[in-house]
Amino acid sequence: MGRVMTYKKWVIGVALAILVATLATLGVLAFSTSVQNGLMRRHFARTIGVERTDLMSTDALRVAICGSASPMPDASRAQSCAVVCAAGKYWIVDAGPGSWDRIARWGIPHRLIGGVFITHFHSDHIGALGEFNMQSWALGRPEQLAVYGGPGIEKVVAGFNDAYALDRTYRTAHHGPKLMPPSTGPMRAITIAATDGGPLRGEASTTVLEVDGMKVTAVAVDHHPVEPAYGFRFDFAGRSVVFSGDTTKTRGLAIVAKGADLLVHSAQAQDLVEIMEAEAARAGQERMRSIFADIRTYQSKPADVAAVASEAGVRAIVMTHLNPPLPNWLAERVFRRGTEAAGSAWRATACSSPCRPAKPTSSTARSRIDAPRLKARRRAPAFTSRGAPFEARRWAGRTSRG
Repeated sequence: MGRVMTYKKWVIGVALAILVATLATLGVLAFSTSVQNGLMRRHFARTIGVERTDLMSTDALRVAICGSASPMPDASRAQSCAVVCAAGKYWIVDAGPGSWDRIARWGIPHRLIGGVFITHFHSDHIGALGEFNMQSWALGRPEQLAVYGGPGIEKVVAGFNDAYALDRTYRTAHHGPKLMPPSTGPMRAITIAATDGGPLRGEASTTVLEVDGMKVTAVAVDHHPVEPAYGFRFDFAGRSVVFSGDTTKTRGLAIVAKGADLLVHSAQAQDLVEIMEAEAARAGQERMRSIFADIRTYQSKPADVAAVASEAGVRAIVMTHLNPPLPNWLAERVFRRGTEAAGSAWRATACSSPCRPAKPTSSTARSRIDAPRLKARRRAPAFTSRGAPFEARRWAGRTSRG
């Protein structure tokens, strides 16, 4: 009995000692300015001024997804955006709302932004354009930001320039013209058009840019009634990536994507949207029901994406612009139903954490695109899944999170 009481007293004593130590530590943290400043200094040292200049090396084509949501609310994803690192700079494909916040935490040297390519003018593809321009200007971009798009891009760029005009004057007045030169603040529009000045249509494609070994090709896609609507192919250092933009299954895209290492394609599970439409009708939400019915006509099913990939002979696919939002691994598995039947090169598997693309059934279906490690200005690779990677060297075809 005496031993038991002694043991209890010892346990109580240890617990009290831990409690006193904890309270003392909290007291130091709460009231000691030097300790607080030391902790914050350590935090800032790990985040401020850390630049991933290695991503700008010219030995590979690097791709990361900074936004993979549709216009529907999604707590874990920003809206449409991708980053391509090539030719010593980085290039943006679409600038959906929330995407700047994602990429700003990756430590990419933003003064090296080369340009922005806009697939079409829906708000979920252009909403952060003003922030990409303003922030990269503030961080040392040496020239006006080039924004590429179909006919109408001039109006979009002029609108953003006008909306941010007062802000630019405030920044220059506050920081001075040497740090924030007015001449480099606005964006400049570069129109991608057919020979007649109109949008690319049908299966038409054209070379948009050739610089330092990088080639960018635009191709018409089908997002009717939206026009212009383009996809883009980037070729650099013997590697290639194709972005579909928003589209139904399009032969012109498959032609341009022929032999590409990676296809980043929009995807919408039409059977799930049908369920959403029925539920909206049952709830008396006629406006939502009508919208759900309409959007089924101008997006690609996951099976369509796999079919395009098989036709083009691409080595890996990443599905993006995901609709409906996918809250967990089960929803992602349901989303990919039907992809197995689209071609022998692809099969769908359950998504784990980190969420990775499915392995190709063919041993030759491998991507050789580098998947850079990107997260919060430190480490975590491309094709992010809530901060986790899609490793493009090893895997093929799944959904993306960005």
